[in-house]
Amino acid sequence: MQVTAMDVYRLLPKTNCGKCNEASCMAFATKLIEKEVTPDDCPQLSGDEKQKLEDLLAPAVKEITFGPEENPVVVGGDEVLYRYELTYYNPTALVVDLPDDLPSEELLNRAQRIMDLEFERTGEKLTLDAIALRNKSGSPEKFAEAAEAISQLNFPVVLCTFDAEAMRKALEVLGDQRPLLYAAREDNLQEMADLSVSYGCPLVLFSPGDLEEMKNLSRRLRSMGVTKIVLDPGTFTGEGIGDTIDNFVMIRRLAVEDRDEDFRFPIMGIPALSRLTVSDKIEANIREATVAATLMNRYADILILAGTEIWEIMPVLTLRQGLYTDPRKPQAVDPGVYEFGDVDENSPVILTTNFALTYYTVEGDLKSGDVTAYLLVLDTEGRAVDVSLAGGQLNGPAVADLIKETGIEERVRDKVMIIPGLAAPASGEIEDDTGWKVLVGPRDSSGIPDYLEKLASE
Repeated sequence: MQVTAMDVYRLLPKTNCGKCNEASCMAFATKLIEKEVTPDDCPQLSGDEKQKLEDLLAPAVKEITFGPEENPVVVGGDEVLYRYELTYYNPTALVVDLPDDLPSEELLNRAQRIMDLEFERTGEKLTLDAIALRNKSGSPEKFAEAAEAISQLNFPVVLCTFDAEAMRKALEVLGDQRPLLYAAREDNLQEMADLSVSYGCPLVLFSPGDLEEMKNLSRRLRSMGVTKIVLDPGTFTGEGIGDTIDNFVMIRRLAVEDRDEDFRFPIMGIPALSRLTVSDKIEANIREATVAATLMNRYADILILAGTEIWEIMPVLTLRQGLYTDPRKPQAVDPGVYEFGDVDENSPVILTTNFALTYYTVEGDLKSGDVTAYLLVLDTEGRAVDVSLAGGQLNGPAVADLIKETGIEERVRDKVMIIPGLAAPASGEIEDDTGWKVLVGPRDSSGIPDYLEKLASE
């Protein structure tokens, strides 16, 4: 059941003292729900009252943090089953497999490539989150050597071995960077629990295809003092993908709807396992990306991949970006005037909206076309051209205000503005309210360079 502001308010002092810098305790309660403040921001809260409030506000899925203090990965923290009900927090961590049997130089080179992989979309840099160091060699000594080699990178790590001795040796050189330990199961539960508690590292619980066993093992781990747990119910690819999805969904339902303490933890999936039954490399990459996308859509909080081809990783990163944007807050850029190239009084003026995807698409097309122009960005509350036109945000008075606020009229000789093709229905209104001549440009911003070239030749 979702916690309301009134539920929170009942646990507050109700003095409206203002020491939290809010107008009232109810206003503070609302911000607590929105995670804009914390119970620590109320100086009158202490003891049992504060603990009760923290327990009430604790998310259905507990947050787990791993990695170096200055470069942590946080997973979990979700409150709802469906994104439209609130939002999803803490994007799915994308982790790339790195076997420990590689030569030292190749190990570090591959780790560096994982760290350096990134691309930009709508102004946000999309990157990978961690390395999964796998004890492929089977040697505790080799595992520890590889762990020591990558410790210098100060990058989040998942240590992957069922051998408690190998895990202990790796933790001796990497434990201070708080790696995620993979994994505990029935046959090594006590040993892995001891290592988790001793080093303060979160621990993955592996129980493939058996949620009853997972529930029992989760309870036993917590009785051993392990509170930071990640659940891996097994990733069965191919014909077994349906069972995998069912297990992921069931775990998240038990956490959110039933608040079942044994399942209120982040979920791990391993799309890399999909490669085991595929010999063709391209097909393996495609299948891995497909499994990753499927599991991310079904509550996966951590995914371990094997491929690093940009064409495989890009759609997975893009999907993650879309899933973890707040549906209540459209992605937007600051309105105003932006300059492209060496502008002067003769440079054209182009209008667009402040929806981030629209702006960065236009920006990319202007830069790739080597266009020199002023770009007027209208505040449409983060809506695209056609949506803002239908919703009334893109209108004559709004554009007139934008011209006045930016002072663009004083920077150009001719009062001529090029508007998007999709905004053509508003061209007359914009002309009437601004006093500018309005030209209807192409529907797609990729056509702007050719449009301007043709316009200049007339």
